[in-house]
Amino acid sequence: MLRFLVRRILGAAVILVIISAIVFVLFYAAPRDPARIACGKACTPETLELVRKNLGIADPFPVQYWDWLKGIFVGRDYASFGHCPAPCLGYSFQNREPVLSTIADRFPTTLSLSLGSSAIYLVFGIGAGMLAAVKQGKAVDKIASSASLIASSMQIYVVGVLATWLLVDQWHLLDRASYTPFTENPAAWAKGLLVPWIVLSLIWTANYTRMTRSQMVEVLSEDYVRTARAKGMSRRTVFFRFAWRGAMGPIVTIFGLDLGVLLGGAIITESTFSLQGLGMLSVKAVSTNDLPILLGVVLVAAGAIVVFNIIVDALYALIDPRVRLA
Repeated sequence: MLRFLVRRILGAAVILVIISAIVFVLFYAAPRDPARIACGKACTPETLELVRKNLGIADPFPVQYWDWLKGIFVGRDYASFGHCPAPCLGYSFQNREPVLSTIADRFPTTLSLSLGSSAIYLVFGIGAGMLAAVKQGKAVDKIASSASLIASSMQIYVVGVLATWLLVDQWHLLDRASYTPFTENPAAWAKGLLVPWIVLSLIWTANYTRMTRSQMVEVLSEDYVRTARAKGMSRRTVFFRFAWRGAMGPIVTIFGLDLGVLLGGAIITESTFSLQGLGMLSVKAVSTNDLPILLGVVLVAAGAIVVFNIIVDALYALIDPRVRLA
């Protein structure tokens, strides 16, 4: 297992380097010059060149990329900012703030949104899917399948506006979406994120309901489940000890990917509710050609997906004994 994890971690590092290089190349293909944007309207050629030097984009592309990559491990020196200690992701082209601290300020919002909604859609999605599988062909199964199909067809930016209008403006049941740090006021933290949690989990619950139902129906028809029933084991024992465990493999895999994507920034959800997380930060970085911020967010998103992939692979050994034997 240790050898496997080391191999996966080394592969993940290579993937992150390739992704960062692709983002650098795409940035250079963009038609807008970030130095000219930062220079302003009354910009002379001398001032423009000075701005490029201060931003660290006066050198050719390979040199810039190498300096940025080296800064992550050993730090980097800037003409106008001084020394940036490792891990250094550079400074924003727009507000001249360190990228690492900017991402650290926004990450708790995205983390809170992701973990809260994940807890909701996992509980309700897996629960509804298991219930539908047990009651296959009955009214409960048909209602759960129809509801999940309708919910999965909805869009967050539509459901979010309707939920805010009904739950907040009309019925006054919940507070308007906002973010309060958990350490300051846990109650305000939960109340401010409850509407985004409900909206985001609504669509994801539908996906997990359908996935869990299909996996459970398939596993319940396997030979080893029928053999367990033939031995006289109770229905609950067969369901939770054999069928449920056998169906969790694909669900754990998808959950690892989904959580990694959410931690990289739930762009549509954050934009709909004006939550200042990594999603909103990445949108602003794209619109202003802020390469350091964009690279930082992309690295966080890609790193979250890669890390959760490795965790999922390790969890397989706990779920499926055949993986441990292999």
